[in-house]
Amino acid sequence: MNSIKSNFIYSCIYQLVNICVPLVTTPYISRVLGADGVGVYSYNYSVAQLFSIFILLGLNNYGNREVASVRDDREKLSKTFWSIYCLQLFLGIVVSSSYLLYCFKLAEDMIPALLLGMISSCFDVNWLYFGIEKFKFISIRNVLIKLVNALALFAFVKSSRDTLNYCLIMGIGFIVTQFSLWPYILKNIKPVKIEMQDIVRHMKPNCILFITVIAVNIYKYMDKVMLGAMESYKEVGFYELSEKVISIPTSLITALGTVMLPRASYLAAKGDDKNNALIGRSVIFAMLFSSSISFGLMAISKDFIPLFYGDGYDRCVALFIVLLPSSIFLAFANVIRTQYLLPHNMDKCYVFSATIGAFVNVVVNTLLIPRYGSVGAGIGTTLAEFSVCFYQTYSVRKNINVKKLIENAIPYVISGMVMFGIVFSMKLKINVYA
Repeated sequence: MNSIKSNFIYSCIYQLVNICVPLVTTPYISRVLGADGVGVYSYNYSVAQLFSIFILLGLNNYGNREVASVRDDREKLSKTFWSIYCLQLFLGIVVSSSYLLYCFKLAEDMIPALLLGMISSCFDVNWLYFGIEKFKFISIRNVLIKLVNALALFAFVKSSRDTLNYCLIMGIGFIVTQFSLWPYILKNIKPVKIEMQDIVRHMKPNCILFITVIAVNIYKYMDKVMLGAMESYKEVGFYELSEKVISIPTSLITALGTVMLPRASYLAAKGDDKNNALIGRSVIFAMLFSSSISFGLMAISKDFIPLFYGDGYDRCVALFIVLLPSSIFLAFANVIRTQYLLPHNMDKCYVFSATIGAFVNVVVNTLLIPRYGSVGAGIGTTLAEFSVCFYQTYSVRKNINVKKLIENAIPYVISGMVMFGIVFSMKLKINVYA
């Protein structure tokens, strides 16, 4: 069994590349395609993603957990994998066919590229690798593909007329990423006979978790869909570009959650609750990282944005201010979710919290987007993440020492706020005396 430390290191390497690549490509893409070009891609991609979620249902969490619980038994592991994947493949065929009928309403030249992303979901079996804790392979593969993708962007996206090239490069990257998973599977997972009941038994728990997936995707992609429908592609572009940088504070938290979910699920299946001791340390790490980066970016946003994106992106300053606090709530909730709720099969709590978040997001978006555009969508996202964090934390209060977790978190949030105040006041003085 791989150690949590080594798994975390490999997962962090991938997340660091996820940080570095956008830091290099985003300034280039924002200048070459402009907010309108980025907005066209982001809007259409978000629509495609809303279809794709019906392929994977709740598999990223459910499949991960199921594989982790049987990984010591090769026979059970093979049967679990193939029975779950048969369900995924069937859904992939149905959903991809439905998308083909719908997508003729979209920009026609983007259809092939968007369809590549849809097809890639049919072969997405990352949940198996996470369940058996093969983080080294996943991380190295993803790093290589990310780097090749970045080089392709610089080579083939040269002007605002190259939005289709951008879309194709992203689509090809998605499908190559998923196809690269299969050689190991075909070599190491035994072919076994699968009965219909083996497939059907995964349907109900998947559908329960799928409600969560729908809810999460509503406030992950619906922001851009609503912005595109109610405002303009330019506002979608501002929002998309801001999100790329704002994902930085949560990157290592995502790495931690990805590593801890299969290990916590494995321990829970064995009846071993020693993972509870790790939750406190995880919260400290999550709050330290998310608070320092979030408040730091907020403090320098006015100078950072023109330097990073180029001229004409002043709108992103307000977006940074309203969106960055959401990463702190997301980080705290990620620890609760991946290290307690999901490993202990508290799926209903997870579902309900995500539903609350989606409801808050849609209501706030509906009220604020017509008046404030992308900034209104940002406020909706932050309030949604707060509501999810609050409910998930409240739900586990009888099982873990929530008061202690909050006490551990508060000093790091306050330190971040103090840092923001100091940097902001220093910048203000410099501007006054300049």
